[in-house]
Amino acid sequence: MVLLKPGRKSLWTLALRRKRQKKPKASEVLSAHLRQRGLPHWTSYFVKYSSVRNDQFAKSHFNWSVDGQNYHILRTGCFPYIKYHCTRRPYQDLSFEDKFYTGLKIINFGIPCLAYGIGAWFLVTTTEDVKMPQGTVKVYFWYKEDHDAMF
Repeated sequence: MVLLKPGRKSLWTLALRRKRQKKPKASEVLSAHLRQRGLPHWTSYFVKYSSVRNDQFAKSHFNWSVDGQNYHILRTGCFPYIKYHCTRRPYQDLSFEDKFYTGLKIINFGIPCLAYGIGAWFLVTTTEDVKMPQGTVKVYFWYKEDHDAMF
């Protein structure tokens, strides 16, 4: 084992930090996807945990503003994915629902979420690339969405 001088970082530590910094935040991918789709009325997609930094941890149901449009986001971690369901709606206080959905996940030990993620492996049929400054991030869909659909 190589001993390092105080204040020096190992190559392994630097490599891990560099790799982590290249990933975009999940929130940035969310905004970029909605913009790339032309701010749709709704969309529902999965993104792999390994493709993003999970900066929305413990958020289940919340408002998200993109270019003056508000979206209600229903989000759940379903390993190996993060699932987003986005609906364009007026701002509303979603703090109760957020706590409720988070509580359900805790009570169930996340088992239904894990089952959902495993099921997604088999049900994903369509992908789309979201262009980010750090590179492209692939998002996954159960079926091809109609970009102009209201529902």
